[in-house]
Amino acid sequence: MLWLRQLPDRYTRMRLDRLKPLASLTRPLLALLAAFVLTTIALLSSGVAPLEAYRLILFGAFSTPVRLSDMIMLAAPLLLCSVGLSITFAGGLYNLGVEGQMIAGAIAAMVPLRLWPDWPPLLLWLLAGLSGAAGGALWALLIGGLRRYAGVSEIFAGLGMNFLASGLALYLVLGPWRRQTSASLSGTDLLPRELWLPTVDRLRLAPAAPVIALIALVIVWWALTKTRWGLEVRAVGLNPAAAARLGIVTARRMAETLAACGALAGTAGMLQVVAVHHALIPNISSGIGLLGLLVALLARADPRWLLPIAVAFAAFTVGSIQLPLTLGIDSAIAGVLQGALVLFALATRARR
Repeated sequence: MLWLRQLPDRYTRMRLDRLKPLASLTRPLLALLAAFVLTTIALLSSGVAPLEAYRLILFGAFSTPVRLSDMIMLAAPLLLCSVGLSITFAGGLYNLGVEGQMIAGAIAAMVPLRLWPDWPPLLLWLLAGLSGAAGGALWALLIGGLRRYAGVSEIFAGLGMNFLASGLALYLVLGPWRRQTSASLSGTDLLPRELWLPTVDRLRLAPAAPVIALIALVIVWWALTKTRWGLEVRAVGLNPAAAARLGIVTARRMAETLAACGALAGTAGMLQVVAVHHALIPNISSGIGLLGLLVALLARADPRWLLPIAVAFAAFTVGSIQLPLTLGIDSAIAGVLQGALVLFALATRARR
């Protein structure tokens, strides 16, 4: 008669198993609802009609071809940074220095473009890409060195390196690389037009930028999920001590994840130079690295979700640009929505 006593337990487990998919769907919806409630309260406190504001934020980026191209050009470096962060998150590292790595990549990419402007454009783009990736990787490895040899958390080291990279960019813009006429905070002299990445006619869309970002996404997804290297990185992220007992060189894997993330962020910085600003400006990163952190957190560093979330965040940012002219409110309200989405998504995942 033992099987009779086991029936209630089996029935309970079956019911719980059936509720799991519903729970996994309910939590994201609750986070989305809470984010919109908070943003709506902020809009109402400013005397703005929420529906009109949401129409611009959610769909404004798709209203004209120019805005759509701007959204794609923002999504490309944003996706590169968030893809890189998915690697460090998998390895158990919180790489808050991605902004500085993006700036370092932009600076490094400018070197061949300034030294050999007469070389063939295709060769210079390749050199700029390699230099940008190397610059970002080396900047990230400095963070790894501080963590390993000086005991400095990668969080604090990364934040400090962000400030250092910003200062270096400002020094170059106002000092050695200043404009020929006079130093200006608007940036260095523009690159020769033949060194700008080709764009779609009458738009600011350089097709090479999203293609590079998508290729990086596929490679990283494959490396993390289909290779032994990815398995070892995830093992280090889950339990470094246990991974070391299994023979994994944890310090090397952590350094590799930081370097990979830095290389992708540096590539994003290179794209900002050759495809967007066509010069080095003090704020070359434009906060994209920090926004990439939000994308990676919301996606839980899962490469499968990085693309749609990065596109959504880029659309929010570009769509909100119309808010000051149309509704007379600051475009920062899009940041409120983005931050609230991440905050409530993390809150719904917290263990009870």
